[in-house]
Amino acid sequence: MKRIADLVAEHPIFADLDDADRELIAGCGRNVTFKPGELLTREGAAANEFFAIRKGKVSIGTHVPHLGDAVIETLDAGDVVGWSWLFPPYRTHFDARAIVATHTIAFDGACLRTKCESDPAFGYKLIKRFAAVMMDRMQATRLQLLDMYGNWR
Repeated sequence: MKRIADLVAEHPIFADLDDADRELIAGCGRNVTFKPGELLTREGAAANEFFAIRKGKVSIGTHVPHLGDAVIETLDAGDVVGWSWLFPPYRTHFDARAIVATHTIAFDGACLRTKCESDPAFGYKLIKRFAAVMMDRMQATRLQLLDMYGNWR
């Protein structure tokens, strides 16, 4: 059986960190598996953790009044779910639901925030990784909007 630190080392968001940083991160992680249809996060709930997807698929969505639930994006192995644990008031903005059986490493957000505050160099490395994820997701959303509304003339 692999240690959490070994699983952290295999995940793309953490792969190029040094061993000491991966051990710090692993100290806040645990293995969690979700069944198809099971929620990882619920919109508006406390953002206490984030998830590194090891295997499976997760839909990111929101509830649209009078229309129902809308899927915004689908994430796969190698992606991360959640960054609201980084920003007060630490509330999730989207639902995240396993589409198939999904294996993740769940990380305690408060644990990692404490480590980031104690070691600002480590915190900077971690925030840069999440900033890159946010930029990629925002670009993908922009392209979706252009595709949806680009032919308005």
